[in-house]
Amino acid sequence: MDLSWTTATTALVAAVTISKALKFVLGLKAVDHLPGLWVPFQPLSLLGVLVPERSWNPGVIFVWTWRHTRNIYHRFGSDTVSVVPFFSGAPTIYTRSMNVTRQVVTAGHKTGAFGKTDDMGRAFLFWGPSLVMAASQDQWRKHRRIAGPAFNNDTYQLVWNASHKVYSDMIDCEGWAEKGTIDVPRIQSLTTKFTLLIIATCGFGLPFSWGEPPSHDGQMTIQRCLEIITLRNAFAIAAPKWAWKLPLPWVRQTRQAFDTMRAFMDSHVQARREAINSSADDDTSKDILSLFVRASEHDDGKMRLDDKELIGNIFSLLFAGHETTSHSLAATLGFLSLHPSIQDEIVEQVREVTEGREHGKITFDDYSKLDKALAAFYEGIRMFPAGVYLIREAKQDTVLNLSGIGEEPKMLPLKKGTHVVVDMVGVHYNPQYFSDPEEFKPARWYANSAGNAYIADGEDHTGFSVGPRSCLGKRFATTEAVCFLVLLLRDWRVEPLLSVNVSTGEKETKEEWRERVMQANMTLTMGVRDVPLTFTKRV
Repeated sequence: MDLSWTTATTALVAAVTISKALKFVLGLKAVDHLPGLWVPFQPLSLLGVLVPERSWNPGVIFVWTWRHTRNIYHRFGSDTVSVVPFFSGAPTIYTRSMNVTRQVVTAGHKTGAFGKTDDMGRAFLFWGPSLVMAASQDQWRKHRRIAGPAFNNDTYQLVWNASHKVYSDMIDCEGWAEKGTIDVPRIQSLTTKFTLLIIATCGFGLPFSWGEPPSHDGQMTIQRCLEIITLRNAFAIAAPKWAWKLPLPWVRQTRQAFDTMRAFMDSHVQARREAINSSADDDTSKDILSLFVRASEHDDGKMRLDDKELIGNIFSLLFAGHETTSHSLAATLGFLSLHPSIQDEIVEQVREVTEGREHGKITFDDYSKLDKALAAFYEGIRMFPAGVYLIREAKQDTVLNLSGIGEEPKMLPLKKGTHVVVDMVGVHYNPQYFSDPEEFKPARWYANSAGNAYIADGEDHTGFSVGPRSCLGKRFATTEAVCFLVLLLRDWRVEPLLSVNVSTGEKETKEEWRERVMQANMTLTMGVRDVPLTFTKRV
């Protein structure tokens, strides 16, 4: 009996070993033996995410954590390398080359050679199909046709006006008007609330204010729901149905957050649909939900969105419309706190633009003239790209040209099913595209700047993705960000809130603050760690 058990165990181990060895060999062939990492788990697979980062398990944002010490592009001498797992996940190409990115994201979309992976974005697909996660071109065109018209100049005017009002509410409700100096231990507590209120107002047409944040039937606030959903998304994706019923406090809290969020979206979709289908709809509501529902209701064909698709798009809008912008504002303010001269340049431009106006009023018409604030926001996004990866899958056997400009062609055959990951940290810190990539230099984005190679070449700002599927909400985000930054910096000077060594009583230096604070933190998207700041009123 013992012999049989031992034999069976040995046979099972041998079978698994042979299977994984074969998987590894096939993985190497799929990437044509391109030099790179050999790891047990593909870093973006479920096991790659859940298993703690180690020397043998890179972790989900190793492109950030390893960029100084074990940079894969430096290590293998190429801007495009392979990551081949032998236990879990697909063989993958990682690239920081804009040439390869264009082939995969832009040309690949047109030819059908590359597309989004079928299981990509399961955290978003949990809520329903959407423009953000549409895998096929037909799905993408359907969602794009409905969503596109909602992002227009009237919407951006609405965003600007709402941002102005929410900023004023923040100053009043937080009691800043009576203070000369304010310490904020975590600037994300303000930027997250600000961006959520903007999307609630302009996305849903809801009359919330700083003192009355969005909630559903007086339950958990929507901001708290989103925080929990962000932190527990791995559980939501992987947990079987019975796990949601476990009598554990954190499971109950997670279930409440997901249930409240779904009920919130369901109720508003249904209410808006009923209003639009009745005589009560006067066709004047300009919030994005109304425009989504109205466009869908007026389309009688295959392009009409059902409730699940509407909710999928609304969740993507709600999440992407506040978390990514909040992260980027926090990073931008963190870097601006270290560069008072750049703050002064922004304030000087604001004063020039508003000269002669009563109370220095700033309007939406000024947006295009406030390029220094926009440049600072772009630079914050460059240094902490929220969408850290663009992931595509080869939908057929194909080839990539890895050669640079003026070099002999270097063709890489790829097997169908191979994943290609555009590493936005790698792109944004690639000195080929950005001189002094570790330095915060908003001037590189100014309209008259020629110091940025791929921008000069006509490529859009990569922090909002690239190609035909680039972020539809880019102007929405930049409008609220510019409005918030110019109002805040006009009234307040920003400095890092330095920690004090309890043993010596000495404050850390600004360099030590940057090293401690301005580091990446990964949830559903990449952001910066908690940013502590001090605000001093300008006189």
